[in-house]
Order: sequence, then C-alpha cells, then structure tokens
Amino acid sequence: MSSSTDSGPANELTRARYRREHQPTREFPFLRDRDSANLRASAFDVLRLSGTDTTGWPYRRRRAALESVFAARGLIAPGVLCPSTTDPDTVREWLTWTSVGIEGVLFKRLGDPYRPSGRGWQKYKVRETTEAIVAAVTGSLTAPRGLLLGRHDDDGCLQYTGRTTTLTRTASTTVAGQLAPSQHGHPWTGWSFSAGWGSRETLNVTLVEPELVVEVGVDVARDAAGRWRHPARLHRARPDLSPADAPLWTSPPH
Repeated sequence: MSSSTDSGPANELTRARYRREHQPTREFPFLRDRDSANLRASAFDVLRLSGTDTTGWPYRRRRAALESVFAARGLIAPGVLCPSTTDPDTVREWLTWTSVGIEGVLFKRLGDPYRPSGRGWQKYKVRETTEAIVAAVTGSLTAPRGLLLGRHDDDGCLQYTGRTTTLTRTASTTVAGQLAPSQHGHPWTGWSFSAGWGSRETLNVTLVEPELVVEVGVDVARDAAGRWRHPARLHRARPDLSPADAPLWTSPPH
C-alpha cells in the first residue's frame, strides 16, 4: 500500500475487498514454484505509457495515469491496483489489517519523479513481538552468529519459521550459554536452509537441542510456506518458557 496521492477508490477500500483482491492466488502457473506468498500482480507505478517515458513525471501525475489505465481497460484480479491515499486516518486503519495480509505502507512525495531502487521512498513495516524455539545456529555452538527458529505444528512436528539477524556479541554470549548440542534424532536432520528469500545459497548450520525459547521482533511478511520472509530481531532469551509455551506453527491461507 502507498501513502502518497489521493485516490477515491482506495478510500472506499474495505478489509473484505482487500482480502478478495490481494490474497495469494495460483492464477500464474509460471510462478507456482516461486518462494513467494503474493502471486498476484499489484501495480503501484507506471514508468512508460503508450511509448512515452513517464519516469520524469511527478508521482501525482504517474498515479493518475495508472488509475486511468485500470479504469479505461477494466483491469481486475489477478492484476490489481495498489491502494493509495493522502489521508493519515486511512493509513492508520490500513496498518491494523495484518490479518488480511497488510505488511506495511510506502511513503512517496507527490512531486518527485521516479527514482530507481526506491530512492526517495520510505517504507513503514508492521512489526510484532512473538516467541519461537531455537533449533539450529549459524556460526559455532559457543559463538552463534544467528539463530534458526521453529514452531511445532498441530501434529507436534517442529517446522522452520525463520532466522534472526546477526547477533550482537553480547547476545551471542548470552544465548550460547543456554544451548545444548543436538542429540540423536533431531527433527531437522538432513534439512537445508536458504541464506535468504529467493536465494539459492544454503546456510552452514549447527543443530542444537530445540529447548530454548526466544522472544523476537518480526515484520508480518510471509513466504508461500508461511515462514518469516525477513530475518527476525532477537529481543531476549526466554528460559522461563518451555517449547510448549511457544505459539504453534500456522500454515498460510490458500
């Protein structure tokens, strides 16, 4: 979503309409195996229109042109127009819609031309604090650099839900003192883990006994499997909690 330019249709947006238009879909077969939960095409800018380069236009003009294209051609899902508004109350309302997939908003200046790589834009991500179980680490057991986190599903299987950002030296020392080497029968034996969303590189990990619960801050973006798309930020270890106290793994809606 974008907080930038006034748009009548966006101001009439409801949770039900957003879920209907923006929820994940399988309507793009060539994307079916991609590591993404959003297989719809959300249009949020226009860079070329009828052979004309529009990158030098101010955003308010590009946005108006984009809306005109959707209106004139009657475009509907799986191609959808990203909502946009200049009303702060509308933005605050959108940011409460995490249950229907809102990850955050982008802020753009109405008078700015298009700048590659999002220069000049600001993104506000919705974040939440939650708990997960440490089941593996990058680095060594005595000096972990990052934590691989899991949650149990309804059948008691430990599912991988994401990893943390690189730990500070203090956090690494604190967590290391609460980890135990993996024993025979670790649930993730033989698994491999991607180094990042969309990356083919795998992490070199050390499995640990899945006993330590940690509190982390995460944004609400998920991949197609329901894992955290971006690394979590470690807040603190929670030795006062048992793995059974951590939230259960929830599969993404389809």
